[in-house]
Amino acid sequence: METFQLDKHEYIQLNQLLKLLGWVDSGGEANNCITDGLVKVNGEIELQKRKKLRAGDHIRFAGQEVEIEP
Repeated sequence: METFQLDKHEYIQLNQLLKLLGWVDSGGEANNCITDGLVKVNGEIELQKRKKLRAGDHIRFAGQEVEIEP
């Protein structure tokens, strides 16, 4: 499992994270994957494209996993 370090911000949006990690090629692809129910946050399917992820959240997508760290 990867980790993602929040820098000076207290959160990152889900669609931005997928793109930043390189799990998708574009923001549009990230949005489609989220609305298609392919992304889980803390074990639950997440449909909010701009879901605010904070330290301690776990994200799973396409066999990949990441934990948000402060």
